[in-house]
Amino acid sequence: MSATPYADAYTLSPLGRRTLLAGAGAAALGLVAKYLKGGLLPVLSAEPAPKTVTIVKFSDDGKRLGVESVPMVVKTEAEWKALLSDASFEITRHAGTERPFTGALLNEHNKGVFRCICCDTACFDSATKFDSGTGWPSFYQPIAKENVVETTDSSYGMIRTAVSCRRCDAHLGHVFDDGPAPTGLRYCMNSVALRFAKAA
Repeated sequence: MSATPYADAYTLSPLGRRTLLAGAGAAALGLVAKYLKGGLLPVLSAEPAPKTVTIVKFSDDGKRLGVESVPMVVKTEAEWKALLSDASFEITRHAGTERPFTGALLNEHNKGVFRCICCDTACFDSATKFDSGTGWPSFYQPIAKENVVETTDSSYGMIRTAVSCRRCDAHLGHVFDDGPAPTGLRYCMNSVALRFAKAA
């Protein structure tokens, strides 16, 4: 007789252990299938949620409507291309530059707001527009600092400050320090990167 009389009752053979493990695995898979079918387990998304940014909303007459946290507008190259004209796509998504004195907004002098062509975020107010003589629509400040992003651009062997839309990262133009009072800045923008919304 065994020194531990109950050992045989609690010791499984290799075959018994495999059977027990297989049964437990099947039960676990069954539970997972049940929860998925019932919608009790969260469905994992293949794409992360878009980043949130803070911008200031404006009416077309330049009235400040408040600060909002909004998701960034992110699209594929193909989606942007289908949405924009060839010129707008090349400039906003690939940081191109339109030829001087060709932009439709160069001589726009009505009261209103210049909005990003890609996502409609307000970028510039007509009250800050001035004739720079450079051939591009120019402003001495953005409508709100929160609505644009300024980054260093070292392309073409020059060091410049590029200006982009905060909500969709569209390239709008560049800013220089040869503008008029009160800022001394010249936000030199591409017409095709903007949409003019005339005040009512």
